[in-house]
Amino acid sequence: MAIHRGSLQGETSVPLEAVEARRLYRQIADQLRGLIERGEYTVGSRLPTERDLAEQLKVSRPTVREALIALEVEGLVRIRVGSGIYVSEPAAHALPSHLAGMIEGPFELLRAREFIGAAIAEQAARVATADDIARIDASLEAMATVQHPGEASMIHDRAFHVAVAGCLDNAVLVRVVGELFDQRLNPYFAKLAHYFENPESWGAALAEHQAIRDAIVAHDPDAARAAMREHLARSQARFAQSFGTEAAPMSRVSAGNG
Repeated sequence: MAIHRGSLQGETSVPLEAVEARRLYRQIADQLRGLIERGEYTVGSRLPTERDLAEQLKVSRPTVREALIALEVEGLVRIRVGSGIYVSEPAAHALPSHLAGMIEGPFELLRAREFIGAAIAEQAARVATADDIARIDASLEAMATVQHPGEASMIHDRAFHVAVAGCLDNAVLVRVVGELFDQRLNPYFAKLAHYFENPESWGAALAEHQAIRDAIVAHDPDAARAAMREHLARSQARFAQSFGTEAAPMSRVSAGNG
């Protein structure tokens, strides 16, 4: 789409591309990075807590969590559970900020999966066949036998969601669900998983998957939709647990860019 300049005078148009707003968590990460680079926070110093940052910046805590995880992936901060968020010496192996900015935030992905997955589960409950149920059950049986976290658990978790999408007999939806799940393999999700995924969280996820399966088997669209939304909402809640850093002192952060 072009913006026309001086069209009444017959002047030619100037072709300009639409400007895409940066994700909010990237704006916060950029602001914190700027404070670190200017020396407002020196190596070894502690940043404000997630709660304090969210209050000062007038944003949600999950948004702050995404920003902090981005900075940790970039090697600028280190999160010490139960202690605080500390400025780190730049790491040679860290992901450059211009590449990190191209990765979707984990909560953004989970919200997208919640929206799409709920609609798919609802329709799956209407149309699932015996063969579809067998594929879902096979993935659940495999999930129950593996250790988590680990590569095998992710393979079987993915197979469950793909099997639910497969009930709709639509290759595009199967591909979309698979690709959305595969974005869990990005560095942000890997860092969150390091802090919060464990055998207990895996057991909770497995029980939630079972509830989705049971609703589909019962051909109850409303229950299937609710069970899928509940599962992915609880996934977000598990990743949003406190780092145990709430005792850290408040410090200066401007909300000007947020």
